[in-house]
Amino acid sequence: MKKTYVYFLVPLLGLIAFGAIYWNFLSTFDAKEQARVQAEKDKKAAKLALDAKNREKAIKDALESQEKRKKETEAKKAKEAKDNEIREAALEARNKARAEREKFSRQVDRLKNDVRIEKEAIAKIEETKKGLIQDEGFLKDYVKQAEANDKQLMQVVEKIAAADAARAAAEAAAAAAAKAKNS
Repeated sequence: MKKTYVYFLVPLLGLIAFGAIYWNFLSTFDAKEQARVQAEKDKKAAKLALDAKNREKAIKDALESQEKRKKETEAKKAKEAKDNEIREAALEARNKARAEREKFSRQVDRLKNDVRIEKEAIAKIEETKKGLIQDEGFLKDYVKQAEANDKQLMQVVEKIAAADAARAAAEAAAAAAAKAKNS
């Protein structure tokens, strides 16, 4: 029977050792478990706090970015409005310049036409002037010839008158001689 108590004693000693180990484990297990749970809660809380902080920073960054985009959009709209005004002013200036160019082109054409007409009129007047100068030269020559002819005619008339007077005197002398012969 000696051996039977070994069968009984070894499990009993194992049970006592297990009970002591279990008791030691059970007494520190709750504290360890609470510490682990608390550590997990602290981790989660830290993570949530970090997430909240990151969210706040992200929201702040998003708001700053939104404000920046809003300012950029306003600046872009202002620049586009200014560019449109400049473009409109340039278009108006171009259209005004084109209108003035067309107006001046028409005026130049009209003036060229007037110059051409005046040149033609001047050419006609010059032609008429040349004709009148030729007529004047002709008339001067004609007057000189007429005066020369008048002088020649006067000389001829004087010669005729002198010849008529000489003939009348010769006839009177012949008649007086015939009267004297007859008497």
